[in-house]
Amino acid sequence: MNVYYDKDADLGYLQGKNIAVLGYGSQGHAHALNLKDSGLNVRVGLRRDSSSSAKAREAGLQVDTVAEAVKWADIVMVLLPDQTQKSIYDSEIAPNLVPGNTLAFAHGFNIHYKQIIPADTINVIMIAPKSPGHLVRRTFTQGNGVPCLIAVHQDATGEAKHQALAWAKALGGTKAGVIETSIKNETETDLFGEQAVLCGGSAELIKAGFETLVEAGYPEELAYFECMHELKLIVDLYYEGGLSRMNYSVSDTAEYGGMTRGPRLITPAVKAEMKKILEEVQDGRFAKEFIDECNGGYKTLNKLREDNRNHAIETVGAKLRNMMSWLIKK
Repeated sequence: MNVYYDKDADLGYLQGKNIAVLGYGSQGHAHALNLKDSGLNVRVGLRRDSSSSAKAREAGLQVDTVAEAVKWADIVMVLLPDQTQKSIYDSEIAPNLVPGNTLAFAHGFNIHYKQIIPADTINVIMIAPKSPGHLVRRTFTQGNGVPCLIAVHQDATGEAKHQALAWAKALGGTKAGVIETSIKNETETDLFGEQAVLCGGSAELIKAGFETLVEAGYPEELAYFECMHELKLIVDLYYEGGLSRMNYSVSDTAEYGGMTRGPRLITPAVKAEMKKILEEVQDGRFAKEFIDECNGGYKTLNKLREDNRNHAIETVGAKLRNMMSWLIKK
């Protein structure tokens, strides 16, 4: 595994280039502002009616349409939602690219699953901060950075890897460490982690624990604190020092109970299901399912969103969070 730091990256590979960042959401604003503050020539590409245009202009960025920004740029970073990238690429990006341009992504979904297939005269790279955009921006303003992944999918000019490293440096990533990987590995591990652990597995574990306590007659408020609220304390310990730090920091009772009862929940059957989820990511079944869902008007997703909003843990949680003045202020 190759890991790169400040000394390994040269901003000179981006200096003098016209750089377009398409999108101004969580990642978009962080990339655009960090690169601008690193002394690079950046514009933002948005829809004419985008609600983010005013924010970008207030931050001192020039805002163009997507097509105008791509036509002007030498390097284009696509930070649009996965489900809209293909249509916008076909209609506004691809017609305005010229040989020698660089197309960049922060997630490999559309490249890996061949929704977007750039001409072989175009560099295709990935720079993926392993953090939400607000932390990418905040750590940069504090003089630090978050770890990043980079990958080179196509190198038409011989400078693709240098450009990826320079972009990571401009984000602040080389202060924390930049790991070289592939589009395939980033995409598949990212989707699996979201589904099996981060957004899928953890949410279902929280709801099941909450329901178990409430069904046994315990107050919803206590169930919320034990299964939702206090999870952040544990995750922070994982983040700071892994499993060992968490076990060191909790009581012996919690450590013993967790180590002896946890495997009764996450059984070989659960791991077998995780393997099935990974296979669906690897062979493209999940990607096709998600694209079909988007093209079909989000019927399943909207139903699932509604079910989540109506879950008791959301109702009691909203009331309890209103008691937490620090959250309201935040």
